Amino acid sequence: MMRETLVFGPIHSRRLGSSLGINLLPERGKLCNFDCIYCECGWNADGLGDRRLPTSEELREALRAKLSACREAGTPIDSITFSGDGEPTLNPEFPEMIDITLALRDTFFPAAKVSILSNATRIGREAVFEALRKVDNPILKIDAATTELVRRINRPVGGGYDLDEVVANLRRFEGNFILQTMFLRCPDFDSTAPENVEGWLRIVRELRPREVMVYTVDRETPLKGIAKVSPEEMAEIVRPLVEEGFKIQIRG
Repeated sequence: MMRETLVFGPIHSRRLGSSLGINLLPERGKLCNFDCIYCECGWNADGLGDRRLPTSEELREALRAKLSACREAGTPIDSITFSGDGEPTLNPEFPEMIDITLALRDTFFPAAKVSILSNATRIGREAVFEALRKVDNPILKIDAATTELVRRINRPVGGGYDLDEVVANLRRFEGNFILQTMFLRCPDFDSTAPENVEGWLRIVRELRPREVMVYTVDRETPLKGIAKVSPEEMAEIVRPLVEEGFKIQIRG
């Protein structure tokens, strides 16, 4: 399972190119309000050994050093990406950390994008919403068309997830975000089933994100028995959206 330092990479991302990662969560643990059955970081229960969160000043120092070193070495950076071992918006200093990152990006790699991978659960908090509005690529997750299926795939901690509330909060972006969706199959459900796909298509049409990323499992998953969905199948799922002019990215 992955355990990332505060600033790591750059690594090649199948979605973002040469991506310098930022992990705002414990370096030797995992902190997330989801416990996704497909998470490459493993189950939450396996990442309890370290609960310390980095501070904004630690990020400033580490990111400045890494960006300076990459520039001196001629190492390209296409994206500075908040990902790491869990949900980055859980760090209480997240809004300030976005400002620090944008300022350092402008100094060292002004052409690079700042991206964030988030499960969209905390966008109802005004400070988190405003911070996400500042980044180039807010990549926000909806993996299923019903709260019940989200609970089976993403296993929200505490069970308080409400898909209707998340969709309502996403409307505030007025389409200026990237929607990310994982398609997969398990022994007891299939997220490519027509009833889920039809509901998901309705959500996409309602939110009208500037881009939609659909993908499937790429690494070992904590829940056994998960099956990949082929790129051809995903292309068929999104075909109506493509015909309607949506920008779609498929990663098998």
